[in-house]
Amino acid sequence: MTVKILGRRFPAAATYAVALGAAVLLVLLTVAAALWQTDHYRALNANVRDQVEARAHFRLFLRGLQDAETAQRGYLLTGREEYLAPFASGRAEVEREMALIETQAGANPARAAEAKLLRSIATGKIDEMVLTIELRRGGRFNEALLIVNSDRGRQVMDELREILGAAERREHAEMLEAMRAAEAASARLRLVVVLAGLLLLGVGALLVMTVRNAMAELRASRDEAQAAHQSQLDEMAARERAEAKVRQMQKMEAIGQITGGVAHDFNNMLAVILSALQLAKRRMDKGQEGAPQFIDSAIDGARRAAALTSRLLAFARRQPLSPAVLDVNRVLGGMSDMLTRTLGEQIEMETVLGAGLWRVHADRHELEQAVLNICVNARDAMEGVGKLTIESSNAYLDEAYASANLDVTAGQYAMIAITDTGAGMSAETKAQAFEPFFTTKSVGKGTGLGLSHVHGFLKQSGGHVAIYSELGVGTTIKLYLPRTQLAEAEDAAPSMSIADEALAGDPATLVLVVEDDDRVRTLSVAALRDLGYTVLHASGGPAALTVLEANPGVALLFTDVVMPEMSGRQLADEAKRRYPQLKVLYTTGYTQNAIVHNGVVDADARLILKPYSLGELARKVRAVLDER
Repeated sequence: MTVKILGRRFPAAATYAVALGAAVLLVLLTVAAALWQTDHYRALNANVRDQVEARAHFRLFLRGLQDAETAQRGYLLTGREEYLAPFASGRAEVEREMALIETQAGANPARAAEAKLLRSIATGKIDEMVLTIELRRGGRFNEALLIVNSDRGRQVMDELREILGAAERREHAEMLEAMRAAEAASARLRLVVVLAGLLLLGVGALLVMTVRNAMAELRASRDEAQAAHQSQLDEMAARERAEAKVRQMQKMEAIGQITGGVAHDFNNMLAVILSALQLAKRRMDKGQEGAPQFIDSAIDGARRAAALTSRLLAFARRQPLSPAVLDVNRVLGGMSDMLTRTLGEQIEMETVLGAGLWRVHADRHELEQAVLNICVNARDAMEGVGKLTIESSNAYLDEAYASANLDVTAGQYAMIAITDTGAGMSAETKAQAFEPFFTTKSVGKGTGLGLSHVHGFLKQSGGHVAIYSELGVGTTIKLYLPRTQLAEAEDAAPSMSIADEALAGDPATLVLVVEDDDRVRTLSVAALRDLGYTVLHASGGPAALTVLEANPGVALLFTDVVMPEMSGRQLADEAKRRYPQLKVLYTTGYTQNAIVHNGVVDADARLILKPYSLGELARKVRAVLDER
């Protein structure tokens, strides 16, 4: 980042560092100058104090000599001893002050010489006064008077005064010089402080200007970033709107493809059913033979239509599932004979079952149907000749795999791998393999719903399906079902059965049919009566409760799920509250919330999906009645 100063740009960090460094340096210089000036004043004060003390010592020294001389003159004139007391004190004061003057002189040669001269003169003067005092005591007054009148004492005192005056003048001059030096130093300090203040003001102004420029640039950058961000948001919103339009177009295209496929297949099946029934009716009206074969064709067409609906529900993950805890190896082993018959003798089939395979929680019938669909596709890809391998093993899908594949949860799975030696798939075919009505088979040989059915079942069961294929080599489809910790049921009998015989009912068993559609209700009643049951019927929930109240011996309530006024579930709950021994069998074409939640049939609900055959109805009714 840079800052703009006086029209030029400098690195921001370096600029701030230089400015801060300059400010700190100026502050340090100012503090150092102030400390130096303080020391200088302290030294000046000490010097002045010494000079004042020296001048005081000089005066006291001179006063002591004068006091001693005055006492000496008084004694000489009077001869009285009391005049000698001031002499002794003056002499002691001279000695004391002389010692202090010598101490202050220290190593200064001029002062030391001056002190030495003063001591010599003072000593001579005191010795002279002592001599005169002794002469006076000895009665030699005239000799003492001659010494005094010689004018030598006055000369000595004048000489001392001259020396002391010169010393005082020198001390005074030195003091004045020191004061002038202190004033000059003080002026220099003021100049330094003023210059430092000006420089600090300049640095502060520079910093303020720099910071203001930087803040202006930051605001400009922020505004540019906000504008760019808003532009990106606008672009993202526009892109999302465009993508939403594309997704809507793709969705509509997919719906159109599915609708076209459903319409095509249903029209074909309805054409078969309608034509077959009309031909059967004409044969029967004319008394001609051949009506049963047309009826069989109509039944086959109806079954195909029901299978188509089931596969569409599976693709949409809306088919009702009845999951149970399964041993996948046992399921695959139970399918072995059926797969051998379905694939034909020219397909070499090998089954490799892994040991210790984890249990899964899934709908057995749908799992068998998924394996069968894949095996049939593999047979067609090998054109009836080749090798098919079915393997099972435990697998772990890690977080990396889960993040790379949509709707996959990392964890433990039981895996079924089905491998063929067919023609393989291209990348384009693999990308579309799970789309409904997509098929590479010729017209009439495939609906394009097999793998979409498998994909929907696996996703609805919390599992995953993956395709691995190479052109000219073959294809492997892996089915992953999540591991469960639930215990396997002991009597998990195979759900696939090719038997379709109707099981005879007991006329003593009373069944109540509840259906709001008159035609469906009529056919259901006829079917159950044909099976041998005694049948009552009602068009809705309230009417059914009335029938139950009049016929408490009803053994089975056979009710539609979706009905006006009262749903089948509400009816069953109320009926069982009144008659706890009553058995209930639900039927529906499609339901999402009544007895099916998240695609799984409630554990306490028994369900048969519309449309159903007479044999399926017979087996389901018998199974519900035989439950304990």
